[in-house]
Amino acid sequence: MHAISRSVTSNQRGPHDALPRRVARALSHPWRKPIADHTRDAFARARDWFAAQDRPLILDAGCGVGLSSRELARRHPGHAVIGIDRSADRLARDHGELPDNALLVRADLVDFWRLALAEGWRPSHHYLLYPNPYPKASQLKLRWHGHSVFPTLLALGGRLELRSNWRVYVEEFALATAEAGLAAPAVGAFAPAGSYLTPFERKYAESGQPLWRLCLDLPHDPGLVPGP
Repeated sequence: MHAISRSVTSNQRGPHDALPRRVARALSHPWRKPIADHTRDAFARARDWFAAQDRPLILDAGCGVGLSSRELARRHPGHAVIGIDRSADRLARDHGELPDNALLVRADLVDFWRLALAEGWRPSHHYLLYPNPYPKASQLKLRWHGHSVFPTLLALGGRLELRSNWRVYVEEFALATAEAGLAAPAVGAFAPAGSYLTPFERKYAESGQPLWRLCLDLPHDPGLVPGP
């Protein structure tokens, strides 16, 4: 029996008209929101764990229940994989023991990325796997490429891979990258062919939904983030 999953529905038919303005604002206005203490504590634990690993870093941003982090750790045994999610409930679900080269962290991604950049982290790979699409046109500022943290996300560098079942989200991310002065990545259809990284990916693929992906190689460039 095939999985059943509804496609994203939106009142947008293409990239949001306000996207260039949102990106320009993020690139020119420093973001002064204080970092939450619980994320500072979580980052400190992740920093100590990563220092002991002594190997290249992979970030799994918005890792959900952590199955993607486990799979990335298996596929990349020479790397240290940190999965970050804000939900304690999702992270607490029992999916077996973590590989030695993986760590799951409960933290606000917005704050975690800022701390990682300040610490000088340079991930070799950075995954955004099926982020919440916030599909209403009024929700643009909640999507990662419409959020004030977008320059920080790009500034961390590394090979960034975004996957989504909503083509508009991926197209907007590519356009936002170009607005930030970086080479716009190509948006392509993606067929995992049974090699799934997340439960959502499996569900969408087995429901017959088209999946979309972009990959881009980013320099580590803290200068993308506006100063005070």
